[in-house]
Amino acid sequence: MAQKLDDRHALITGAGAGIGAAIALQLAQAGCRLTLCGRSQGTLQAQVEALREQVPDVTVLIAPMDVADAHAVQAAVQLAHARFGPVNILVNNAGQASSQPFAKTDAAMWQQMLNVNLTGAYHCIQAVLPGMLEAAQLGTPGRIVNIASTAGLKGYAYVSAYVAAKHGVVGLTKALALELARKGVTVNAICPGYTETDIVHEAVLNIVTKTGKTEAQARQALAAGNPQQRLVQPNEVAQSVLWLCAAGSDAINGQAIAIDGGELAG
Repeated sequence: MAQKLDDRHALITGAGAGIGAAIALQLAQAGCRLTLCGRSQGTLQAQVEALREQVPDVTVLIAPMDVADAHAVQAAVQLAHARFGPVNILVNNAGQASSQPFAKTDAAMWQQMLNVNLTGAYHCIQAVLPGMLEAAQLGTPGRIVNIASTAGLKGYAYVSAYVAAKHGVVGLTKALALELARKGVTVNAICPGYTETDIVHEAVLNIVTKTGKTEAQARQALAAGNPQQRLVQPNEVAQSVLWLCAAGSDAINGQAIAIDGGELAG
């Protein structure tokens, strides 16, 4: 039976492609009013057109922003609130991954990974939380879902800044879940393994460039850590987000849920 979220306003960052686009589709099909955020107006508009092909009656707003820019985030959330009311579901999906040995990770790259992957989530939560809490007091529960990574639960070589940022996202999730536990808002993290997204496509190209492997060999190398020997699909992550937002999920709070084919099981 399809989950219905007809009374909810969902704001999704990094919504133009990959996991964000898959989440937007799942929440649109469940009846949410959507605010789609990302840095590219054109990419977001293309996503709206794709959504409308599958969910013709979707109610959607585009609010371009860079999550690392606190003022841009506040402006986008104010626009969204004016159009659809308070945000009931926040999905912090925007992210970047850069690969370098630690010795070559300069301060600018380190700060960029923190800005986008961790501080960006902070900015978005700060912006939506007052309205979310007011709506929760009136009976519409709030959901904050942070898209972290298995890199938030274990280490990976050559992506130390990304790993540090994603560990920070998991820590933020757990701390905030405790603060909001009695206020009608849950906070959880989804931690995908290597997923079929632009970030993985860039990782494949990086491996090809630096090692001389073929694209197929590079993809196989990334999938090797997954016991199912495959990449996670964006829709598999999106289904988990929908589950966390649906009725009956109130007791799921402060969790970091791995979507990884069993990578972290051993």
